[in-house]
Order: sequence, then structure tokens, then C-alpha cells
Amino acid sequence: MKTSISFALATAVSFAFASTAFAAPPTKTGTTAKGSVLTDSKGMTLYTFDKDADGKSACNGPCATNWPVLKAEASDKAEGGYTIISRDDGSKQWAYKGKPLYTFAKDQKAGDITGDGFLNGAWHLAQP
Repeated sequence: MKTSISFALATAVSFAFASTAFAAPPTKTGTTAKGSVLTDSKGMTLYTFDKDADGKSACNGPCATNWPVLKAEASDKAEGGYTIISRDDGSKQWAYKGKPLYTFAKDQKAGDITGDGFLNGAWHLAQP
């Protein structure tokens, strides 16, 4: 009996470590008319904003309504090129290579890239 309990505990611990060691990245890669882009879990194109600096989002209030952030949950962990930044409202947002990530409210379906070049070229496709 003692052996089966030890085995069960060892198995549970190994599954716990395996799930954290192989956590999925917060984005996927999709294909658009302009090539490969990062997407959210629904396949919606992700963007970066030139006015963001030093891992801080400059897109708040009405801007964040038009450019919804790629939200990070409290349990999420940064890894690889992905980091988590704190927003002005206290919420968390994913960033890739130091650049906060957003979707665009006017994109209707996966593969849409209507936000690319918006605001005199300040918005760009997030590329892998």
C-alpha cells in the first residue's frame, strides 16, 4: 500500500512539473496577406503600437476600447520572448520582445489586418 501511495504522489508531482515546464505561449502564428503574424487564441491578428515604450502601454481609455489588450491572467508566467506588463488600471497585458500586444476592434475575422498602418503608421502587425 505504501508503495502505491508513493507512486501516486510521484506521478502527481511529475504531472505538475510537466504542465508548467511545457506551458503554451500566449499567442499563435497565423497567415495574412502580408505574411506570418502573431494571433490571439481565436486567430485574431495582434498588433504593436509605436507610442509604447520600455514595456509600458501608452494605449489606455478609449484607445484600449479600439485596441483591446492581449490580457494576461494572474496565473500566467512570462517565458521566452513573452513578458507580462502592468497597465495603468492595474490589469496585466502580454508583451512580445518588450512590445505590448493588442487586437483591433475593427478586425472581423481571423486573418484581417485592417489595423496595420493605422494612426499614420503607428500600429504594426506583430510578427513572430
